[in-house]
Amino acid sequence: MDDKMCRMWAACEAQVLGPRGETIVATATGLSTIEIRTGLEELERLKKSSSKESRWRSQRGRQRRPGGGRKLVELKDPSIMTTLEQMLEYETAGDPMSNQKWKRSSLKNIRKRLNEEGYKVSRKTVSRLLKKLGYSLKANRKIQHKYKSPERDQQFQYITLQRRTFTEAGLPIISVDTKKKELIGNFSRKGKTWRRKAEEVDEYDFPSNAVCRAIPYGIYDVTSNAGCVFVGTSNDTAAFAVDAISRWWELDGYFRHVGKKQLLILADGGGSNSWRSRAWKKNLQEKLCNKLGIVVTVCHYPTGCSKWNPVERRLFSYISMNWAGKPLKSLEIMLAYIRGTTTEPGLKVKAFLLSGTYEKGQRVSQKEMEQLNLQPHSTLPDWNYTIRPRSFGFDENN
Repeated sequence: MDDKMCRMWAACEAQVLGPRGETIVATATGLSTIEIRTGLEELERLKKSSSKESRWRSQRGRQRRPGGGRKLVELKDPSIMTTLEQMLEYETAGDPMSNQKWKRSSLKNIRKRLNEEGYKVSRKTVSRLLKKLGYSLKANRKIQHKYKSPERDQQFQYITLQRRTFTEAGLPIISVDTKKKELIGNFSRKGKTWRRKAEEVDEYDFPSNAVCRAIPYGIYDVTSNAGCVFVGTSNDTAAFAVDAISRWWELDGYFRHVGKKQLLILADGGGSNSWRSRAWKKNLQEKLCNKLGIVVTVCHYPTGCSKWNPVERRLFSYISMNWAGKPLKSLEIMLAYIRGTTTEPGLKVKAFLLSGTYEKGQRVSQKEMEQLNLQPHSTLPDWNYTIRPRSFGFDENN
């Protein structure tokens, strides 16, 4: 159909649907309500035409040549997509089990910020560009009430500031967390795969029938868009988490960030890397700072905000999609699926087995805490702190 036929067809559909027909058709087709109203006016003129000849003339009209009309803003200036992605970089959340993601800013706010950058766009254009980047409009869903920290927004702003500071200085930034624990065995998994015949799995997923329970600890290198997952089979403890980070630095981080002696760690507020955990801070001091001579700055996300941690949407979501519907019958198969996870932007993932026994309940006395070379930040000191090595001979400016 040409432009006019498309308008008139949409107008007919809107008339059938009733009072809200214009809005419904505009949402479904991508046409603007102005175009649909123009089609309605053209239909009215067509009805008033008395003869077949006049009706045929009214249908002809002037038409644009194929490919005519105003070009899309992203075709005229492709840089708007990069600007929009960078604008939403620090306020995007994602589901670690899927590719779904969402943002905090409204369309009005994003449009205002784009206009300030020199891009004259409408709210509808912003909505279309967001859909092109993989965002979607979601309604509220009632869940059980959870505690919301009053310092939540302040901490988000401080994390953004720290990320920008480290990025501008060329220093490494990593996002860490423990992914959902997985039972290793011939067990059913959510998802579907292309097969001639469905793979047969055990009827029941009893933990007693599992080979072991795998604990994947993920490390996402924000500055290099690279992931590394260490899979343990013992317990998800602070010692396990720090061992994974120190091994990542020795195997990958040191070579990616040659000569750098400062590291920013973005972590959740709970779990093995909890801000309340004394064992987490003690292990960072001994196994990372003292052993490797690194100055470590840690910023924790507030309670209930783990989905804003980049490792969730940049690493875990793609791993979950890669092994969806595929039984993890052995640790080797699990590691192979993790290593086979890639994305179009260039994400590559390494995976290692972190053997060893990690006992729960590591106790750290107040005296041991006082011996740590730990400096809380002036902004929300419980969530933001820097740990320096006790050995000398390193340059903090690196």
